[in-house]
Amino acid sequence: MTDTTRRFALGAAVAAGLTPAAAEAHICPPALSATADVFRFRVGGFTVTQLHDGHGRRAVEGLVLNAGADEVRSVLAESMLPTDHYLGPYTVTVLQTADKLVMFDTGTGGQAAPTAGRLAGNMRAAGIDPAAIDMVVISHCHQDHIHGLATAEGRAVFEKAEILLPELEWAWWGDATNEGRSPAGQRVNFANFARRFAPYNGRVRRYGDGAELLPGVRAIAAYGHSPGHTVFQISDAGAAFMLLADITHRPELFARRPDYTSVFDFDGAAAVVSRRRILDMVATDRVLVAGYHFPFPATGNIAREGGAFRFHPADWTGLRAG
Repeated sequence: MTDTTRRFALGAAVAAGLTPAAAEAHICPPALSATADVFRFRVGGFTVTQLHDGHGRRAVEGLVLNAGADEVRSVLAESMLPTDHYLGPYTVTVLQTADKLVMFDTGTGGQAAPTAGRLAGNMRAAGIDPAAIDMVVISHCHQDHIHGLATAEGRAVFEKAEILLPELEWAWWGDATNEGRSPAGQRVNFANFARRFAPYNGRVRRYGDGAELLPGVRAIAAYGHSPGHTVFQISDAGAAFMLLADITHRPELFARRPDYTSVFDFDGAAAVVSRRRILDMVATDRVLVAGYHFPFPATGNIAREGGAFRFHPADWTGLRAG
């Protein structure tokens, strides 16, 4: 075990002592840093660490394909968000099980928006060494989820990690003949896919819907946002947690208007069906969730609101104060 792994394990033990173990996920303060960019909590005997990677910024116009910009601005205003621009946060999740350190998606690698690329620094703040990551689980192959696999020079960031990705993602983005059948804005993914996975030749494992990726982690198909877009159920000792990947972009917009199709969706109609199915499931089960583009620390609960849904963030500030 490396020194960084020991520090991570020590932090997990401290976190466990702060919050009693029970049959639900308990939120606790970051064990190693007071930074607002690290958020740590328990799911049974597992430790989950949320790491902020910054955000991207874009215009409101063209964000939603089946609603006008004025309508979108109105929904954003209802949630006290800016209406002259749109910010998309990025949050990467790391899971410590009994014997595996697992990362879900890899962030922008500092190679996208100038306001992103904070993951490496926040990993250091949390005591997590990229060399200690045993497994990287990819939800889908959009750039902001896989840029962090490789440096700008094409070197592997995670030296020993096995890389897992949905078999449908591999089949689509790995076949250049699909480029002409993909939305124009997503065709860049083909070259990027090849570049990011190249350093991991021989260490890539593909998985399908319902696969148990490791004990306590199960893949659940949520296709539409991307051909093989997948979310994850994490469970241990009677506790449960759902990683929602990109089932919505910002929930203040796309959970409150789940029938909106976004410019980021590969198949908007299929994305809406998956979105409603998954949000209904986590609202029914009242399970703790996290979303890749939710406001940091990207963790909380989904509740029904009429024919739509609302995200209720975890009360981090109060718990830290306690």
